[in-house]
Formats: sequence, C-alpha cells, structure tokens
Amino acid sequence: MQKFVTFIADRAKERSTWLGLISLATALGLILSPEQQEAIIAAGMAAGGIVGAFTRDKTP
Repeated sequence: MQKFVTFIADRAKERSTWLGLISLATALGLILSPEQQEAIIAAGMAAGGIVGAFTRDKTP
C-alpha cells in the first residue's frame, strides 16, 4: 500500500499528470450545452496554461 501511495504522490508532482487531468476534465464538456462547453474549454485551456507557466521543465 505504501508503494501505491508513493507512486500517486510522485505522479502528482509531474506536469504531465496535471495537464492530462485538466484535458480529461475539459473533454467531459462534450456532453453539455454549447454555452457550457465553451466555458469548460476556456477554463481548461486557462488551467493548462497556468500549469505550463508555473511548473518546471525537467532538466537532463
């Protein structure tokens, strides 16, 4: 169980995890009305931009 918690904690520190979760949440807007879709897509893009701007790139 400890290995699983460590795995999840390690993934939560990665930019790709957050961008993937934001993309997934944004995609869920496809089943809503057009106005709701636009709002969700705009929010998802903004959240993705924030994650991209304020997280470090891995350096080799």
